Amino acid sequence: MDFNLNEQEQMIYEYGQNLAKDFDRAYWVNCAETRAFPTEMYKKVAQDGFVGIMVPEAYGGAGLGMFEMVLFQEGLSNVGIPLLSLVVGATMSLGPIGDHGTEEQKQKYLPAGCAGDLRFCFAITEPDAGTNTMRATTMIKEDGNGRYKLNGRKTFITDAKGSDYMLVVTRNVHHSEVERKTDGFTVCIVDTKSPGIEMQPIDVSISIPEMQYQIFFDDVDIGPENILGEVGKGFDILFESLNPERIILSAVCTGLGRYAMGRAVDYANDRVVFDRPIGAYQALQHPLAKAKTEIEMASLMTRKAAWLFDQRLSCGAEANMSKYAAAEASMHAIDASLQCFGGNGFTKEYGIFDLYPIARLMKTAPLNSEMVLNFIGEHVMGLPRSY
Repeated sequence: MDFNLNEQEQMIYEYGQNLAKDFDRAYWVNCAETRAFPTEMYKKVAQDGFVGIMVPEAYGGAGLGMFEMVLFQEGLSNVGIPLLSLVVGATMSLGPIGDHGTEEQKQKYLPAGCAGDLRFCFAITEPDAGTNTMRATTMIKEDGNGRYKLNGRKTFITDAKGSDYMLVVTRNVHHSEVERKTDGFTVCIVDTKSPGIEMQPIDVSISIPEMQYQIFFDDVDIGPENILGEVGKGFDILFESLNPERIILSAVCTGLGRYAMGRAVDYANDRVVFDRPIGAYQALQHPLAKAKTEIEMASLMTRKAAWLFDQRLSCGAEANMSKYAAAEASMHAIDASLQCFGGNGFTKEYGIFDLYPIARLMKTAPLNSEMVLNFIGEHVMGLPRSY
C-alpha cells in the first residue's frame, strides 16, 4: 500500500473543496434543517462522475474501487458536507449490482444510477432483529408461478422514500430451518413504488437531509429478474455490503473531525483572551492535538481497510477497527473544537455543536460500538464469544 496519493487520487480527495464553491456547508445545513434531499448537489456529483466511482466503466462508472470512494467521502466531509445517501446508494447498492448483477440488471440500473437519474437505498435492519441480522424475518416465498411474494418489515432505512429502488435483504428459508445461520438469505432489487409497499417516516432528532423510514412489505411481487445473485445464496452479497458501509462511514467521521478542528484552529488563532490567542493555551491546544492524532490514525486504518477490500483480501478486522476508531476520534475532535469556541460553539452562527449529533450517531449506527468490540475481541484477538 502506497501512502502517497497519485494525481488522480489527490483530485478525488480534493473534489469536496471544489464542490463547496457551489454547494457549501450552509447549503447542506439548510437541506438538513428543512429535511430536503440535496438534489442539486447530488446531480452535480453524479454529473462529475462520482456517484459511479465503484461501477465498471462499461456501465457508465469510473471503474475504481473502495479506496477512491473513501477518498471522495472523506474529502466531502473535510468541508462539512457528508452525503450519506452515497453510502447506501453508490457504495452498498450500485457496487454489489456491478459485482453480482445479471447483464440485464447492470444495463437497467447502473448507467442511470451513475447519472443520478435513479437512486438506491439499502434495506437490512429489522425492528425485532436489530444487529442480529441472522434472525431476519422478512421473507420471500415462491408463489407457484415462478415468482415470489415478499412479506415483512424493515426499519431505519435511509432515503427510502426518495429512492427509486432498494436492495432488500430477505430470507427464503426461516432461520430456524437452516443448517448454517448464513444459509437461506436472498437479496432482491425492489421498485420502491411497487404495490404492497408502505413507508412511514421516522422522526429522528438528528438534522440530516436523508430521512429515515420504516417499511412494510405485503405480498410484494418479486420476479426472477429482481433477484440479485442466486436465491438462498445472498449472504455473500450482504457481507460484501456491510464492510464497505463501515469503511465509508469511517471516512465520513474522520472528515467531519478534520472540519471541526480546522474551524477551531482558525478561531483559536484569532480569538485573543488575556493578551494572547487562546490557541497558545495548552488547555485548548493539547485536546486539539490529541484529537488530530486520533483522526489521522483512524484515517490510516480506514484507508488500509479500503485497500484490503479492493485487493479482495479479508478486511473485516480493519473495517470494524476503523469504524470504532473513527467514531471515537470524530466525537473527541468535535468536543475539543466545541470547547475551544466556548459559548459561540453552541450558536447556529458558528455551527460547531451541529456536527456532534452525526458523529455520535456513528457510535450507534449502523453497528453499535459494543458489537464492533465484540467482533474485535472474538475474531481478531481470539477471546471467547461474549454474547
